[in-house]
Amino acid sequence: MLVELRIHGRGGQGSVAMAEMIAGAAFAEGKFAQAFPYLGGGGERRGAPVQAYARISDSPIKLREKIEEPDLVIVQDPSIMEMVDVLAGLKPGGILLINSEEPVDVSRKDVRICFVPAGKIAIETLGRPIMNTALIGALSRITGLVEVGTVEEVLRSKFPKEIAEKNILAVRKAFEQVGGAL
Repeated sequence: MLVELRIHGRGGQGSVAMAEMIAGAAFAEGKFAQAFPYLGGGGERRGAPVQAYARISDSPIKLREKIEEPDLVIVQDPSIMEMVDVLAGLKPGGILLINSEEPVDVSRKDVRICFVPAGKIAIETLGRPIMNTALIGALSRITGLVEVGTVEEVLRSKFPKEIAEKNILAVRKAFEQVGGAL
């Protein structure tokens, strides 16, 4: 099993941190994992489009290049879809997870489309529009790729207690609120 993820967001939204947390949870579950950013094209600026990647496998990962044909695409900011083809290379049967309060219509019918109000959840739980942990909760529900309990452990080791607990609440709310083709 090799699962490849591509995350689309904007600088400052935590796309790179999300890839690292997903990979960290997979590693904690005994899987092989890697996470890395692609900052070309101005992604180092706050608000500029950025991509981050994660690979998870049952066996050692020897690939080191950018992911061109992901199994799953996560979109943190749906406005990016107006400027970037987030579906580019997404494998048939793949999953598109979008931060949205309602279903999003896309041109491809050969992919599963899921949505979760991650931005709204982030504002409610964290007081800031940093929706990466909410999207990880939705990812866990949709794919089972990483378990919620493991994600919680990663958050507790990454953040001070109060911040970790707020992020854990975001994960749990998104796990429950994700919609679409589950």
